[in-house]
Amino acid sequence: MASKDKEEAVSSALSEKADNVAPPISDLCDEEKASFSTVEHDGVHDGVKRQLKQRHVQMIAIAGTIGTGLFLGSGGALRAAGPLGALMAYGLVGTVAYASLCSVAEMTTWAPISGSYPYYASRWVDPAFGFAVGWNSCYSLAISLPGEITAATILLTFWDHSREHLAAYTAAIAVLVITLNVFGVKYFGESEFYFSLIKISLIIGLILCGLVIDLGGAPNHDRIGFRYWKEPGALARANLVPNLHTDRFLAFISVVVQAAYSFQGMELIAVAASETESPRRNIAKAVHRVFYRILIFYIFGILIIGMCVPYNDTSLLQATGNAAQSPFVIAINRAGIKVLPHIINAAIFTSAFSAANSSLYCGSRILYGLALRGQAPPIFSYCTKRGLPLPAVAAIGSFCLLAFMNAGSGGGEKAFDWLVHLTTTGGFIGWLALNVTYARFWRGMTVQGYDLRKNVYHSRLQPYLSYWGIFWTSSFILISGFKVFFKFNFQDFLASYINIPLFLALFLGYRWSQGTKFRRAEDMDLVTGIPSIEETEVPEVPPQTIGEKIAAVVF
Repeated sequence: MASKDKEEAVSSALSEKADNVAPPISDLCDEEKASFSTVEHDGVHDGVKRQLKQRHVQMIAIAGTIGTGLFLGSGGALRAAGPLGALMAYGLVGTVAYASLCSVAEMTTWAPISGSYPYYASRWVDPAFGFAVGWNSCYSLAISLPGEITAATILLTFWDHSREHLAAYTAAIAVLVITLNVFGVKYFGESEFYFSLIKISLIIGLILCGLVIDLGGAPNHDRIGFRYWKEPGALARANLVPNLHTDRFLAFISVVVQAAYSFQGMELIAVAASETESPRRNIAKAVHRVFYRILIFYIFGILIIGMCVPYNDTSLLQATGNAAQSPFVIAINRAGIKVLPHIINAAIFTSAFSAANSSLYCGSRILYGLALRGQAPPIFSYCTKRGLPLPAVAAIGSFCLLAFMNAGSGGGEKAFDWLVHLTTTGGFIGWLALNVTYARFWRGMTVQGYDLRKNVYHSRLQPYLSYWGIFWTSSFILISGFKVFFKFNFQDFLASYINIPLFLALFLGYRWSQGTKFRRAEDMDLVTGIPSIEETEVPEVPPQTIGEKIAAVVF
């Protein structure tokens, strides 16, 4: 009942300035109206359709950030900072990720339209800011696409050690990723749904397996408990400075940055809002469950590997890129359990493939949103009758070719690694931007007399969550390459920090050329072009059968 009252409040608020709202598609029935993202954005027709269902959005939200960063990268975190240091780092970053998601979710449930947070930045902060945020996200995702394809290819070396086959594997994975996106958002949603099921099943199985190993249930019957927290210890050193406590703190800082990379990607549900059925209701439901996902999957996962594997284990030093470097697999091998590593590697492969799939989807939709508002070439605003922004998909998909740099021999692999590191700060800038945008959105809503508590989704901790996100994401950007200052290397410095001047150049260049200004709170347009509840939300059908009731609880 409360949810319905909120929907009515939002619909009423959006109708207050009826003359400014884009006209309804009067010739269509209610269900057909809801299948379109909206009628127009700033006079430009938005052709995408709402084909992602509740179960798609729920699974994407629950498992969207679970990937190689948790399955493989957590071993590096354990080695770098020890079990307690890694646990604290992932816990801190988890709060920042949650704060950022709450911020973008609240804006998205108010305005579920194409362009997502880059468009919100243009609308409620400054068009130049939105331009810079949009292109920063676009090129970061475009470069991460071949990076994820490469990660998936390397995972196959767990079974096939020959480099001669890397090019063929790369081509096959790239074609599959592009094909899934070309088929349309419905097939993207279905593939991500099943990939998410695999990831969730894997992480739950690994946590339970790790708990059994720790309690002595493995074939070797060795009850470990918290043995490794005592010897070699709970905190590791970074070996950067002589002072013990300072060195341990620097180790913790290095893992904070690494953990932040692992959490990136949770903003996918906001990018998908314009193609989600009943976006306000479904995104609100999804975000309510994210806190538990972070707690169970990430925090418990890091706790378990810290209990089962000592941070000085030599196996943690290997960087194979496949399941052999996973701390979960290391624990399983130490316990004498066979076969499982092969199953784990296969599941992690689907996780890497899913990340590539999501990068192409998100990058193409952000490029499409930029083009709708004249901030990208107009060809990218074209959309097929099935709701597919085909030119945008083709443009981002063409970056798959960069993955072949890693499949050959010579300098290509090194150049590719440098190119990927060049955009690692892009995700942090995206988090910072959406928190800054929310702070301005909150200010505008408050000054203009809107009650945010009546929005379909609202966190009682706002706007303080956005302030928390602004502080820590700014910190992540500044410390992302801190190690370079202990042993200076110009290439590493450039790779770590080049995104900062690049973002500023995009912002200042657009501001100077277009003469834009910051939006004043009292002048912000909080209504125009935003579809009402009636235009987006399909009436919720209560579950009837036992299967439907179980699905309603799970999804």
